[in-house]
Amino acid sequence: MSKRQVRKMLGLMASGGPVEVTSTMSVKKLARLAFFAQQFGYEYVDVRQAGSRNNAMVMLIMPDPSPVARTRAAQNWAQYPNAADGVSLPPVVPNALELLKARINFDLTGRHSEKQRLVYAALAVTVGSLLVGLRIGGDSRFLVAGIMWGSCLSLLAVAFTLGRRRNARYAARLQAAGFTPVTDEKGRLRYLPPGARTPGHPFASGPYGEPDLSARPHPG
Repeated sequence: MSKRQVRKMLGLMASGGPVEVTSTMSVKKLARLAFFAQQFGYEYVDVRQAGSRNNAMVMLIMPDPSPVARTRAAQNWAQYPNAADGVSLPPVVPNALELLKARINFDLTGRHSEKQRLVYAALAVTVGSLLVGLRIGGDSRFLVAGIMWGSCLSLLAVAFTLGRRRNARYAARLQAAGFTPVTDEKGRLRYLPPGARTPGHPFASGPYGEPDLSARPHPG
């Protein structure tokens, strides 16, 4: 995370509207940006993969109208009036940063999206194995395609299991901190901070469409 990125984000936040932060940086650095946004009146809402070749991530932050957030922002602007330079910033609180990392990681690789990716990957492996078999030709084409298909599916199963365990750790950390699991109308599992009213507005533009304010408690 560079001071230029912080300056740009704080400059966009001055508009008082939704802000999208696009970067190829790591989740840790993205969480630091989200932390500083929280110190000055904004709240982390969601994150998604941009779908570009450089694996860019797009993070959405929005103004937090809660009295606690407004008071915190006023105090920080008074204490750090030069924060817009991207350098004169409040110190990072390690626990708050870890919770943001857990939220971002879970939103990027949550249970629902993992299942979707597993289905897509399995379809891709099946098609790819068939194409390889056809290119090889001969009597062994089906044997080679079958071995390739079985091996790739085994690797996918291992990756899926490891992902589920990792997300379970994120979920446990968030719930221990008082975050509430909710499922939106599309079946996506999210974790809301204490006192939050909705699962967060989805991206205001692009593939996420209009804000989705519906949510129901997740059964567990």
